[in-house]
Amino acid sequence: MSVSPAFLVSGTRTPVGRHGGALSAVRPDDLAALVIRTVVEDSGIDPGAVDEVILGNANGAGEENRNVARMAWLLAEYPDSVPGITVNRLCASGMSAIAQAQQMVAAGAADLVVAGGVESMSRAPWAMAKPTRGFSGPGEVADTSIGWRFVNPKFLTIDKRTYSMPETAEEVARVEGVTREDADAFAVESQRRTAAAVEAGRLAREITRVEVPGRKGAVHVVETDEGPRPEVTLDGLSGLRPVVRDGEVVTAGNASSLNDGASAVIVASEAAVERYGLAPRARIVGGANAGVAPETMGMGPVPATTKALDRAGWRVEDLGAIELNEAFATQSLACIRRLGLDPALVNADGGAIALGHPLGSSGSRIVHTLARRMEDEGAERGLATMCVGVGQGSALLLERV
Repeated sequence: MSVSPAFLVSGTRTPVGRHGGALSAVRPDDLAALVIRTVVEDSGIDPGAVDEVILGNANGAGEENRNVARMAWLLAEYPDSVPGITVNRLCASGMSAIAQAQQMVAAGAADLVVAGGVESMSRAPWAMAKPTRGFSGPGEVADTSIGWRFVNPKFLTIDKRTYSMPETAEEVARVEGVTREDADAFAVESQRRTAAAVEAGRLAREITRVEVPGRKGAVHVVETDEGPRPEVTLDGLSGLRPVVRDGEVVTAGNASSLNDGASAVIVASEAAVERYGLAPRARIVGGANAGVAPETMGMGPVPATTKALDRAGWRVEDLGAIELNEAFATQSLACIRRLGLDPALVNADGGAIALGHPLGSSGSRIVHTLARRMEDEGAERGLATMCVGVGQGSALLLERV
């Protein structure tokens, strides 16, 4: 069976908003509708020609429930005839959406797919367990913004199985020998690189501004990321207390935060590129997913990247640009060391420690950033990879056209 090449066309993201910040007044389905509308208009395609909409979303418990991909397409006021599906691979949901789009195109099952992701961790609701018998009182209540909830009792009997995300990052630091000094230095460098990219206007080219309704009809325009803190110093970070009980390394300063945002791209077949006169940004070569122990979930990029490179017949040395989602400095450093990546090529314009990590959007955000970096830097081959909660990793490979 022949495989059709899949091309990345267009691409955008909203600014990344802080938890409770500038984007917290905007529903996630509206954020998703905005980026969908932007990439479709930017490409110039007829919305009715789209075969599928695939969005990643990790929480799916509040306003984005019941298939946010379908809801966002309709909110964009596009044809009812185009279907939508929402996928959930937690942190890598947006990347999995793009990977599924590439697989559909490769199999000849679609010519045009809108893919991306969305998350509003500010608007994630509190959820209550449903009573198991009549006339019972309220059940367990959980914050759905992040982490385990309504845990199966079987998991609770297994040591380390239900570690929180910071606990997994602390475990990675212990196992991989990442020190507090290492982690803080990595975080400062992420902030420095992000500040340089902002100053040069590189990040602005990735972003679609969001109009946030205010009181008495006023509109506030958000067009820059809220997370970056260029004033951060090593001395400042060294004074922060560890966030894990009995931990030594992981702090709020060397970890990503809770955030809001959306991102989207168009994935097109070769036939669609020719038919509609599209300008491909890169070819999506393929990708891979892998599992690791949940308590060291931050190491997921290692087997996922290795598998993806092996499938493509590439080597680490072939990579000219790399985007590694910075869930935590500890796992980022450990993955860079294990894979033998050139630190200068990894997140050259900063990462999630500075920008933030809106779960469902982050995977598609870093793919969009990778494509932009490859254009800017003349890189021929690129890698986007990230760790995933409950012990997984995802990777996607791009090649310039």
